[in-house]
Amino acid sequence: MSLAPRVVLVTRATEFHGLQQRHATSAQADFFLRSRGQTLEAVQSRHQQQAEAVERVMAAVPLDWRRNHVQRDDLPRFLFTPEDIVVVIGQDGLVANVAKYLDGQPVLGVQPSPGAYEGILVPLDVATAVQLIAAAAHGEIETEARTMVEARLDDGQTLHALNEVFLGHRSHQSARYVVRHRGVDARHSSSGIIVSTGTGASGWARSITRERRGELHLPGPTDRRLAYFVREAFPSVSTSVELTEGIVDGEVPLEVISRMDEGGVVFGDGIESDGIRFDWGMRAEIRISPKQLKLATPRPNRALPRRRAPR
Repeated sequence: MSLAPRVVLVTRATEFHGLQQRHATSAQADFFLRSRGQTLEAVQSRHQQQAEAVERVMAAVPLDWRRNHVQRDDLPRFLFTPEDIVVVIGQDGLVANVAKYLDGQPVLGVQPSPGAYEGILVPLDVATAVQLIAAAAHGEIETEARTMVEARLDDGQTLHALNEVFLGHRSHQSARYVVRHRGVDARHSSSGIIVSTGTGASGWARSITRERRGELHLPGPTDRRLAYFVREAFPSVSTSVELTEGIVDGEVPLEVISRMDEGGVVFGDGIESDGIRFDWGMRAEIRISPKQLKLATPRPNRALPRRRAPR
């Protein structure tokens, strides 16, 4: 007997929650903001929109299905299963936080506050997401397979990311390492390396290319290519400014060998707390991940299946 589908709803604490935790009451939070020329109304509005989105999505889940509501901070301890339908309500970055824990489950990215975020990874409004939930269980939704990046260390530890991985020093000290690609080596002292997917090309990598005014063509979200950038390489008698950017395809990984006595780290999608130590002598290979994010997209010009769900 097969299990009923399970909807896993993922959210993160809103700014309103954060203000309440720091200031104990809404009145104190309001006083704090007003004393700085700000108001609480916009923060409360986004908080309410998220709460309403959660309520509508959960109401759309058929009564005989299973369901879980997971906060972002609990993701490392939550076990996803193959039959899950993952609904992420919030910012684009929350989808990236979830992606590395998945293995092909469809993800419905929902923006609860229209216009508040870019919407690159949360392209669905609440009404569309509600329609897609039942269809997702039958494989009747359009998904976009977004490329992810993998960092594999020589001790067997691996890390997957949707936007980019960072290799460098935990602090503002220079990161020292040897970088190797396609038979060419370079010894660097820099602010670290990022290796970006096509999804990440709309964020950190985009900022770097705009500042450099370079000619490197960034990959698209579904391209099976990665782009790497060395941040602020420092030329000296022992370090060079060679191999500071390039493309990694499916054939040859980028290799990085740490020359940091302590403080070296590899982390993905900006989550340093979930990083891997990268100390002297350790070697990392960065390549296209076998994992892909299956991101649901609105189905254009086609009628969605008419499936009834309880209100």
